[in-house]
Amino acid sequence: MDSYRRLRTFLLAAEKRSFAQVARELDMTPAAVTRAIAGLEAELGVQLFVRTTRQVALTTDGAVYAAQVKPAFDAIDRARRDIMNANKADEGRLRISAPVWLGKTILPGIVSGFMKANPKISFQISLSDGLINIVEDDFDLAIRISLQPSDKYTIWRKICVVPRILVAAPDSRFAAMKHPNELSPDDCLAYGGDSRRETWALSDGGATVSLSAGRAFGANSGEVLADMAADGLGVALLPGFNIAEHLRTGRLVHVLKGWAPPDLWLTLYYPPFQELPPRIAAFSKFFEQRLPRDLHP
Repeated sequence: MDSYRRLRTFLLAAEKRSFAQVARELDMTPAAVTRAIAGLEAELGVQLFVRTTRQVALTTDGAVYAAQVKPAFDAIDRARRDIMNANKADEGRLRISAPVWLGKTILPGIVSGFMKANPKISFQISLSDGLINIVEDDFDLAIRISLQPSDKYTIWRKICVVPRILVAAPDSRFAAMKHPNELSPDDCLAYGGDSRRETWALSDGGATVSLSAGRAFGANSGEVLADMAADGLGVALLPGFNIAEHLRTGRLVHVLKGWAPPDLWLTLYYPPFQELPPRIAAFSKFFEQRLPRDLHP
């Protein structure tokens, strides 16, 4: 008998004061309970119980041992249940990192639907447009919108392509541009934080033009960039979902329509599991099924 089962048998016997009752509750024979206790006593070199024909009682050593090991056993038992639940498709906890816009608009409805179908699963959501270390930050899953992933140390799953377009205010000089060379670095509003600039690689299907963006303005929020472009500050290169409402209302227009950058990918990132835990695999499938397909205008 392993140490976990032997300790569980001992602690239950210490509580019930009856080997027969322990045998019934643990689905063991009374002889197996007696052997488990005797084995533990032999291992420790002390007598844990005084046995009579009618009942058993803890010795002083047995009472001291029970008091000392019970908190540790309870902690181990909780950890054991948690890890076993973590490998069930409908139980456990999910810690998810997601981009701010998606986390505010799309993710709540998906998570709500999943929780209704799986009420024993709990969620913790963290919203950030920046990069994360999925292992060190203790996430089960990260949703990201980026260029094709190059990280060899995580697992990722492509969900869909997210096109980007160049936009500007309709009454600005940028609305009439014919070629990207008409843009200066000061005109290009960059997506990024920590004062980092961005390079735009724009192609018309043949030629490619590279532009430096962010010399005058940069932000790590697509919503902020959309608002700045709508105010006439410059041109922003953004996914369609960030600007759909601005395009609909006419605050922004698509400029340089013949020129496009590489598409972004919406991907799911995972820690380097050998196999996805069932609850993570189940949510990933649910997310992909419920994700709106109109992420671009």
